[in-house]
Amino acid sequence: MAFKTIPPMQNILHNPSVAVMYELALQHEQGTSITSSGALAAYSGEKTGRSPADKRITDEETTRDDIWWGPVNTKLSEHSFMINRERAIDYLNTRPHIFVIDGYAGWDPAHRIKVRVICGRAYHALFMKNMMIRPTAAELESFGTPDLYVINAGQFPANSFTEGMSSRTTVDVNFKRHEVVILGTEFAGESKKGVFTVMHYLMPKAGILSLHSSANEGEAGDVTLFFGLSGTGKTTLSADPKRKLIGDDEHCWFSDGIFNIEGGCYAKCDNLSREKEPEIFDAIRFGSILENVVFDESTRVVKYEDLSITENTRCAYPIEFIPNAKIPCIGGHPKNIIFLICDCFGVFPPVARLTTAQAMYHFISGYTSKMPGTEQGVKEPGVTFSACFGQAFLALHPGVYAKMFADKLKQHKADVYLVNTGWTGGKYLIGKRMPIKVSRTILDAIHSGELANAEYEMQPVFNHRIPKRVTGVPDEMLNPIKTWKSAEDFNATLTNLVKRFNANFKLYQDMLAPDIVFAGPEIS
Repeated sequence: MAFKTIPPMQNILHNPSVAVMYELALQHEQGTSITSSGALAAYSGEKTGRSPADKRITDEETTRDDIWWGPVNTKLSEHSFMINRERAIDYLNTRPHIFVIDGYAGWDPAHRIKVRVICGRAYHALFMKNMMIRPTAAELESFGTPDLYVINAGQFPANSFTEGMSSRTTVDVNFKRHEVVILGTEFAGESKKGVFTVMHYLMPKAGILSLHSSANEGEAGDVTLFFGLSGTGKTTLSADPKRKLIGDDEHCWFSDGIFNIEGGCYAKCDNLSREKEPEIFDAIRFGSILENVVFDESTRVVKYEDLSITENTRCAYPIEFIPNAKIPCIGGHPKNIIFLICDCFGVFPPVARLTTAQAMYHFISGYTSKMPGTEQGVKEPGVTFSACFGQAFLALHPGVYAKMFADKLKQHKADVYLVNTGWTGGKYLIGKRMPIKVSRTILDAIHSGELANAEYEMQPVFNHRIPKRVTGVPDEMLNPIKTWKSAEDFNATLTNLVKRFNANFKLYQDMLAPDIVFAGPEIS
């Protein structure tokens, strides 16, 4: 891809070193500092989370009949895409530096794609260098023509009068041109999720299931997949010192097992401590990039408890910064699958074992709570349903991914568990957030085989199987109704949530087998 006229004094930096990006960020980007751990702290400006309402898919003849059009994938004309593209390139041509970062998406060599990121901020360049799979020197020499370009001019706004725009922010995907264009948001996560959206189109077309999940592997080679939206614990719980980390956010399930899409991790940092999350805490060092954190002006020590800029403070670091990362990031077929939900109603148990039909019901429902700061405008936890636990990134109809997931479950017979990392003892503002220690103890019981052989009782309404005992977890915590002060309040809250489940599921039930439809909650 060629730029238009480049000013003669402009410096185009093709795959610069981390040190060079540090220097240029400190010299030219307001709010950038080196923290006491050596990580670079950057500020993303007004937008400190994703802007899903501003995502656009270009309406063109090669993919028009495949895309799941609707609230997630809004149509943008080819003419409007070219206006936004031209605006982005014109802006980048005014910058003193243009950064060009090459990398791969997908650890399996047979299915990876080549990605080139073009941006005007060192912060964005370092972020994507960390998040993509980094080619070797030899691979860079023979990199050739990329399969996808990400043109990030997020410092410059879209023209809100351009047809198809809803604001001065836009993230536009054009499958025919193999391009993603970003305007009006400096939140770096938009670049990585743009790549993920493209993989959500390409991989199913190749017969590979793309997943919004993390993954790790035990000593015996047993792989666990963790599904969940941002804030449910995918990164935290997959970073287990007793297991090898395959990846923390985006994976594909192919004929040989699981492979990670990314080369880095993107961890939430609110109230981070070495005591609670030692692997993530120690990964924040030279080469890592911290977003929107507050730090002491004298010592440059980060105040992870200070969320005055945003609750969505994050760090991006190469996956090898986790000591027990598995490189290359590929594993076998999963033995266990975990659905992580952050239940702000406080009516789900800390763990339940699901039948195959129930697993499909919850996969399609994708229930959780949006956590503050993860998207623009989210100030407190609120109920959401996100099909396939990643609706915002799906390019095709959820039914495509659901069918592929059902086929994989049937073929490989993984055990499926629902783990609630949300509230217990009452809903948000009444109960308390599930302790990380409890969630980790439950995962240990799953990985040891304890829960595969446990004695269960049936929870009414959702008909989930709840273990009567889990080593290290108080018995009274396992059944949520026992943690509430009032059974009447619990049942009223549960009934309210079930109504929301039923209303959401009507969108999909006509295309599903009866056993999946009947696997939903029942109110007598």
